[in-house]
Amino acid sequence: MTGPVYSAAFVAFLLSVIICPIFIRYFRRRRYGQQIRKDGPRGHFYKAGTPTMGGIVFLLSLFITTFFFAPKTLLLMLTLFMIFSSAFLGFIDDYQKVVQRRSLGLRAREKLLGQFIFALVFSFVLLLSGHSTVVDIPFTAIQVDFGVFYPLLIFVMVIGFSNAVNLTDGIDGLAGGTAILALLAFLILASLQGLEEIAYVCGALIGACFGFLIFNLHPARIFMGDVGSLSLGTALATVAILTKAEFSLLIIGGVFVLETLSVIVQVIYFRLTGKRVFLMAPLHHHFEMKGWSEWHVVTGFWALGFCFAVVGLLEVTPILRW
Repeated sequence: MTGPVYSAAFVAFLLSVIICPIFIRYFRRRRYGQQIRKDGPRGHFYKAGTPTMGGIVFLLSLFITTFFFAPKTLLLMLTLFMIFSSAFLGFIDDYQKVVQRRSLGLRAREKLLGQFIFALVFSFVLLLSGHSTVVDIPFTAIQVDFGVFYPLLIFVMVIGFSNAVNLTDGIDGLAGGTAILALLAFLILASLQGLEEIAYVCGALIGACFGFLIFNLHPARIFMGDVGSLSLGTALATVAILTKAEFSLLIIGGVFVLETLSVIVQVIYFRLTGKRVFLMAPLHHHFEMKGWSEWHVVTGFWALGFCFAVVGLLEVTPILRW
């Protein structure tokens, strides 16, 4: 099975490499560029106007590749449904901000409502197919049966990780590279479990993101936008659910968790004391403000992401331990 999966990853990579320059040229002509926060790092101001919504590139590559390579099963359909439903919400948000020049984009409650509906449909079909509601607690032998509350867990995971990847997508190549490392862990896990369709999705998404990274590395020629970050976060949550690694996702995707926690801690501490824990949140901006270059921050976070992915994979698959 691994041969065809890697072939699919290579095809997805090629598709991204071919599509991305076309996408960049079109968006430049239309002047659909990224808006930069005025309160963000000053070193980011030059990025204003860089083409965004690049997540469309790797999502299109994913769709084409899985259509031709992956077995057409219920799990594949459910996975793609979740990924592209979040992509749809992200696209609307990006479209309103970039094309219609509405700075706020899609309202938070509108995103939550959409994700709630999509997660509910996903949960309903998944549970009807016999998916277990029992969840393993990492590093213990404890198992918890969420029962009727399992759909709530799915909703929290989708909301949490889609927004976590969105927060991490603040430096060239950071979110994409870190997502590749986490997806690689789930590719191995899905392969060991015989979940061929999930392995194909992970492999295709890894290849597509690698192709996108060629144009997203510093200095980025394109950004993934919400259409990309929300769909990547949802993809991670979905494959974690389908491989029964729900809580292990917190380890495998540890960088995204740290980024989110840094924002939560910053907001709570500031409201309580009027002071800040970090120079700027999310965490990657803190290191930028301390004088680290973007490339230094990205490679450091990639290294950390690799460590998290290895630890999480070894924890959830004892057969790999030595």
